[in-house]
Amino acid sequence: MALILCIETGTDICSVGLVKDGELLSLRESDAGRDHAGRVAVFVDELLRENELDPSDIDAVAVGEGPGSYTGLRIGVSFAKGLCYGLNKPLIAVSSLASLAQVAIEDYQAGIIDIDNWEETLLCPMIDARRMEVYTTIFDTTARQLTAVTAEVVTAETFATQRADTKHFVIFGSGAAKCQEILGAELINIVPSVRGMARLAEEKYCAGDFADVAYFEPYYLKDFVVTTTRKKLF
Repeated sequence: MALILCIETGTDICSVGLVKDGELLSLRESDAGRDHAGRVAVFVDELLRENELDPSDIDAVAVGEGPGSYTGLRIGVSFAKGLCYGLNKPLIAVSSLASLAQVAIEDYQAGIIDIDNWEETLLCPMIDARRMEVYTTIFDTTARQLTAVTAEVVTAETFATQRADTKHFVIFGSGAAKCQEILGAELINIVPSVRGMARLAEEKYCAGDFADVAYFEPYYLKDFVVTTTRKKLF
């Protein structure tokens, strides 16, 4: 039973929430570009003030560990680690893809989305990795992960076996829309949010499954590549 501050900054969406005993209390989100460095601290301050809380009242900080945007992940993880270090609180790392799948599951349970043959559905969250590449994996509707997390260059053959074995193969997330036509999959409107971290963070807190604040690094999946501009600057 805990009060957990949750942070997800691995995509274009900056999402911050307060979770009490696995239930979302308050939420702040913005999809207005990648100004995460300027928004995350403001969102945290607003949530604490709104709930008349002091930072020391937080029991833990949970952060989306990726995969996702290199810069976005570094902003969220660095901020979360700084809070944990300063407040002497534990750090909880939550898979960004598992969190995204959890949003889909909870939205179905709440009647927000409607999917036929739910028990036979496979859930495929996708986080954009530019061009036709996505970070992805597959879950069943009990949130059980069925495949390894990969960086996939999507073609008509991607997940062909899984798509052939189920009546419903559902894709969602920041990288899904560009893949719908080539996969012929069902697209639902689910975006990254700390809403999906609430139960997962609570479970990890109760299990004492904490990340090392000093050494934890985001799960980038791919190396960050620095390119040199061809334009003359001077």
